[in-house]
Amino acid sequence: AIVGLGLKAKILTHVRCHMDDARLAVETGVDGLDVVIGTSSYLREFSHGKDMQYIIDTATEVIQYIKGEGLEVRFSSEDSFRSDIVDLLNLYRAVDKLGVNRVGIADTVGCASPDQVAELVRTLRGVVSCDIECHFHNDTGCAIANAYAALQNGATHVDTSVLGIGERNGIPSLGGFIARMYAADKEHVKAKYNLPKLREIENIVADAVGVAVPFNNYITGYCAFTHKAGIHAKAILNNPSTYEILRPEDFGMTRYVAIGHRLTGWNAVKNRVDQLGLGLTDSDCKRVTNKIKNLADIRPLSLDDVDKLLRMYGQAMDTDSHHAILDSIDTPDQITG
Repeated sequence: AIVGLGLKAKILTHVRCHMDDARLAVETGVDGLDVVIGTSSYLREFSHGKDMQYIIDTATEVIQYIKGEGLEVRFSSEDSFRSDIVDLLNLYRAVDKLGVNRVGIADTVGCASPDQVAELVRTLRGVVSCDIECHFHNDTGCAIANAYAALQNGATHVDTSVLGIGERNGIPSLGGFIARMYAADKEHVKAKYNLPKLREIENIVADAVGVAVPFNNYITGYCAFTHKAGIHAKAILNNPSTYEILRPEDFGMTRYVAIGHRLTGWNAVKNRVDQLGLGLTDSDCKRVTNKIKNLADIRPLSLDDVDKLLRMYGQAMDTDSHHAILDSIDTPDQITG
């Protein structure tokens, strides 16, 4: 079905290193096959039960068949970081000689660190001439860092998914990895990718699988460009680069400085006063800020609450009753009531 959609993409399918799987996959009309087999002692004993010589022999048969059909082939070990390094390199050397398009390494259980990734990718780069693809799981929180370390040390491909969705804790999220690359080379990433599309893609996938985009999601989460603490807000208003490595406008996002809470600062309140066109002095802004803090101890104030309070204060200045108005408000409900 996917092959028949006419997508502007190369379609590859993931298969076990087995001739039956390879034949079925070729019949679907895909552009290539991702062939995988477990190489760690755990998987060799408790999964497929085969030794390394069997793996090499079977890989040779499957790869030669796929290449004979004129299709692209990637060959990957599974659980690479718990596999014997000598076994691993002998296997990769053998499949490289068969002419695979790329070999893959997989941190199947998410146990690797960036240093381990860098070392293995550098070593593998010296053994094979083909491209290197990497697949990392996020069980211990290193998936994006590992993917970036792989690229820095000679890998040519890394696997990502929208929102990082995958087995258990998932794999590097597309958005998170884009953020990492943007921080390293902003202009290159802006030129290569249509960054504002990221939010649309994530919303489509989130709706399809029935999950919400996390509030703290990379780039597109509700809190990604929200600033709350007073000292942060002041700096952000003066120069956003003080507390932002990513420019929200490059991703079609907007910055939000939250002010209706107990940690708010008067500079953030003053910025809102200016946006509303109210003629409050710095002293006035500080006085209203203290009131906002006190009210927010009862419950957080919405932006609408804050705006109403500021306008009430500003209008009362005409009759010189602004201080009395402010002092008379003891609960947030008195603003909204």
